[in-house]
Amino acid sequence: MSRPRPGALAAWLRLPAGDLWRDRAYARLWTSILTSSFGNQVMILALPLTAAVLLQATPTQMGLLTSIELAPFVLLSLPAGVWLDRVRKLPVYLSGELAVAAVAASVPLAWWLGWLSMPWLYAVGFVVGTVHTVAGSAAQIVLMQVVPRERLVEAHAKNALASSGAEVAGPGLAGLLIKLFGAPVALVVDAVLLVASAGILRGIHVTERRDAPPRAQFWPALVAGMRFVAGQRLLVTLAVLMGLWQMAHYAAITVQILFATRTLGLSEQQVGLCYMGVGIGTIAGSVFGRRLSHRFGPGPCLVAGYAVVGAGWLLAAAAPAGVVGMAAFAAMMMLFAGGAVFIFINFLALRQAVTPEPLLGRMTSTMRWLTLLAAGPGALFGGWLGEHVGLRATLAFAGATSLALVLLAWRLPLIRGLRRLPEPESPSDWLGMEADVRPT
Repeated sequence: MSRPRPGALAAWLRLPAGDLWRDRAYARLWTSILTSSFGNQVMILALPLTAAVLLQATPTQMGLLTSIELAPFVLLSLPAGVWLDRVRKLPVYLSGELAVAAVAASVPLAWWLGWLSMPWLYAVGFVVGTVHTVAGSAAQIVLMQVVPRERLVEAHAKNALASSGAEVAGPGLAGLLIKLFGAPVALVVDAVLLVASAGILRGIHVTERRDAPPRAQFWPALVAGMRFVAGQRLLVTLAVLMGLWQMAHYAAITVQILFATRTLGLSEQQVGLCYMGVGIGTIAGSVFGRRLSHRFGPGPCLVAGYAVVGAGWLLAAAAPAGVVGMAAFAAMMMLFAGGAVFIFINFLALRQAVTPEPLLGRMTSTMRWLTLLAAGPGALFGGWLGEHVGLRATLAFAGATSLALVLLAWRLPLIRGLRRLPEPESPSDWLGMEADVRPT
């Protein structure tokens, strides 16, 4: 039996030339995403468990909590897009991490002082939603200031891989923290990790251009961004498809913790273990998503994501209580995560690829606004359906909606035939469009 050559392992582990991880700015950005993802895993479990277990929230209250978190997307997305096109994006991104850390830390403080209530969680949800609306859009643009357009699918896949590492270990750790210290106290860990993420982001090198006139009037600039999106058939189609999917997605999110704890009878730690399926699914989606998108095209890969997610929701809706139910719930989380990676790495890359840099802020915010318009009503409907018909009915609704989107999207040649990323519009065309809407 021959011995491995000296240095063979090191050579195998060495990154190939040109790999994005060799870029110091992207490596720091990726590390920040990894760090904040661990914190987010704690919040994803601890916040709804605080509401469902500690405060005994009803399905309708859970739906209201989700809707309040989504409200800033509807209220602030469009003006935030205009503002983002006029400012540096990295400081906005960094400030958002610190703001979420502050409100996460407020939950254990309120619990310790005896102030914690559903209105307090509603306020936390609104702040978190506001940060995600503004700083979340900034984060997507920062990625484009670090990574070339032609490598966006690769970058989004690597970012999903960063999230998946946290999603494998994070839920188990979060479940253990919640079991040992309680859901509110576990949010302290979230706050610490988000502060660390902000520290990593500070001073990262980005390449930023702002070709738009710095003192352009607000409303003409906003209308120009909306007209750009409305004039792009691909963006309009993606907005409709993703809006319907987000409606189903947030209906399912509203009830899944209640479904796990009340219908399937899982403990907080068992829920945390099931959420580890998210990490497994994200890893699978990250590893295969880029390859499948390259081979079959971003359009077909997007449609495949709808199918995988829908199958997961329907599987959980039919699951019995007990060990089988726990396995089905974990499988649902795995299928959701893998399918969501297929959806988002292609959706984000497509919308960014078609947009010139001066419009990225307004395009991102307009698309997020459009795709999340139905999310709040979806969350409220999911809560209502869960309370008046049953928690299984909400998951069945979400699954059926996602599978119906598979049929709808596949019938559209624009999506079915989308085999490569499109080219962006000319910035000069945008400048002319903005002049058209400037008041005389």
